[in-house]
Amino acid sequence: MLKSDYDRKIILEDGRVYYGYSFGASGNRVCEIVFNTSMAGYQEILSDLSYTDQAVVMTYPLIGNYGMAGDDYESAHPSIGALIVRQYNDEPSHYRSVSSLSDVMKKYDIPGVYGVDTRSLTRSIRDRGSRKALITDVSTTLAEGLSILKNSPVPHDAVSRVSCRHQIEWPADQPLFHVAAIDCGMKTNIARSFAALGCQLTILPWNTSAAAIEQLRPDGIFLSNGPGDPEDVPETIETVRSLIGKYPIFGICLGHQILALAYGAKTYKLHFGHRGSNHPVKNLETGSIEITSQNHSYAVDAGSLAATPLTVTHINLLDGTIEGLKCAHDRVFSVQYHPESAPGPRDSFYLFEHFLAIMKDQNHA
Repeated sequence: MLKSDYDRKIILEDGRVYYGYSFGASGNRVCEIVFNTSMAGYQEILSDLSYTDQAVVMTYPLIGNYGMAGDDYESAHPSIGALIVRQYNDEPSHYRSVSSLSDVMKKYDIPGVYGVDTRSLTRSIRDRGSRKALITDVSTTLAEGLSILKNSPVPHDAVSRVSCRHQIEWPADQPLFHVAAIDCGMKTNIARSFAALGCQLTILPWNTSAAAIEQLRPDGIFLSNGPGDPEDVPETIETVRSLIGKYPIFGICLGHQILALAYGAKTYKLHFGHRGSNHPVKNLETGSIEITSQNHSYAVDAGSLAATPLTVTHINLLDGTIEGLKCAHDRVFSVQYHPESAPGPRDSFYLFEHFLAIMKDQNHA
């Protein structure tokens, strides 16, 4: 197929160009380009707020075939930067489908490109790392695209844009515990998982103070997932630092990184990140292997833990990065992956139950 047949273009900041066709919203968009290796779950990926400002390349070739279900969104207002796929199906076939993927992307102003050589693009990201990309019209020249990319700074306010604006109560049918959840871009299924286990959630904005949280008298604190560099939220880090030792604390993904920073550890950006539903993680305490769902660009620096009371509980078997931390004395633990996403399908759900056990022990102390 001749390049003149295409109507969309992806320009990477290193000058590489990929061509395709438009679906979803139109218009230019500058994003960080990343890839996800999941074979299913594009609706959850599209609506996961951790993908804010990112153009996600799906390595599985067929996307859109089962449509969009009304109950499977991870957020009410998706903020993903763009979606890039090999083959897009605009005639979904599934009894739960209520809309096509493209229609939802138009509704939330999310551009898409299909017909792209996603194998080549994924290899480029794997070999050269995540970097800025411009999703644009095919008529945009390379020089124009590179100029746009050069003059588009990396945003550092993603969490503040996706966090809730005010306190939200998420009830449980049979409440056993009250958990204060700091929302940095929390996935809906995390709230569902807590509620199913009897945890009433008070979901709080990312910059809620420690004093305000203590006034709620919660049984425990949850630190949510979210987008961007964990060092972009010093307010949240300081809040967590002030709460350590006072309440049981459980962190997931960005919450895991924030917890490490609150203890004085450091984080760093991965070459291309971890995104997919088949990442093997070893539990160092039990020796068991969990198949996990992951979505993150940053990791905790192992060397920086020596000056902290944190110990490593889980590691990634693909690259050896830290996937879990704990401080038993402070009743604190965290994981880099998503136990609520159930790729195992229940390999990691014990983490929620462990948090409940800690809160129960505290109440009986």
